[in-house]
Amino acid sequence: MDANLRRENDWLALAGLFWLKKGFNTFGSSRDCDILLPNRAPHLIGAFELNGTNIMLHIETGQSGEINGKPIQKTAVLKTDQEEPPSFIKFEELQLLVIQRNEKYGIYLWDNLRSQRHEFPPRIWFPVDEKYCVAAHYTPYLLPIKVELPNIFGELEKDFMHGFVSFKFGDKTYRLDATELYNGRLYLQFKDQTNDRKTYPSGRYLDTEAVREDGQVLLDFNKSYSPPSAFTDYATCTFASKPNHLNVAIEAGELYEQPH
Repeated sequence: MDANLRRENDWLALAGLFWLKKGFNTFGSSRDCDILLPNRAPHLIGAFELNGTNIMLHIETGQSGEINGKPIQKTAVLKTDQEEPPSFIKFEELQLLVIQRNEKYGIYLWDNLRSQRHEFPPRIWFPVDEKYCVAAHYTPYLLPIKVELPNIFGELEKDFMHGFVSFKFGDKTYRLDATELYNGRLYLQFKDQTNDRKTYPSGRYLDTEAVREDGQVLLDFNKSYSPPSAFTDYATCTFASKPNHLNVAIEAGELYEQPH
C-alpha cells in the first residue's frame, strides 16, 4: 500500500485541484493562467471550456500532449472521472483530469516530479490483532437507500448504500451501511473512538473480501485504512454518515500522525 501511494499519478503526486468557472479556464505556468502549472511547463498550453455539463479542451498552436495515449488535436471533448473511460490528459510528467463533484467541475493536476512521492513518511499501522477480525452478516436493502455523506469541504454529497453488515464485538451488536463493489466485495466508511487521537480525524475506510452466498462476510479491521485526504490537500474525500459512527475504539488498522 505504501508503494502504491508513491506511484506515478497517485495521491502523493497530486499537485493541485482547480474548480472550473463557466467559459474558458486557461492553463499553463504563467501567473495569469486560471490553472497554474509548475514553472517548467509552457506559459500557456491552452484552456478548458465549461459549457453547462460539457467540457472542451482547446490547445494552443505549437503545444502537444496526449489524451489516453493518443495525440491531442486542436480541440477535444473531455469525459470526467464519473464517465467511462475518463479523459486522462498528459503533458510530459504532468497529468490532468476533469472531475465532477455534485454540480461542480474541476481539474486534478498530478506532477510526477513532486518531491512528496519520496519524502512523505511511511504509512504506520497498529500491530495486527485477531480480535479485530470479526465475523459479520450482510443484508442487502430491497432497493439502495440514498444517504448524505459529509466531504472534506464541509458539504454533503448524495450517495447510495446497498445494504448493511451486522456484527458482534465484545458484548454489543453493531451495524454499518455498506456499498457493494463490482466483484462481490463491500466498501465501508466508518468512524470510531480512536479518531482524532490515534487515527485519521474524519474516519477510515475498509474493503472486505467477497460476501459468501449465505451472506457471511469477514470484517478485518486490521486492514482499515486512512482516506486519501490523509496524504494530500487536494483529495475530495467523503466520510461516514451518522449511522456508521461506532461507539467503540477500533484499535486496528492504519494510524495517523497529526502534522506538526
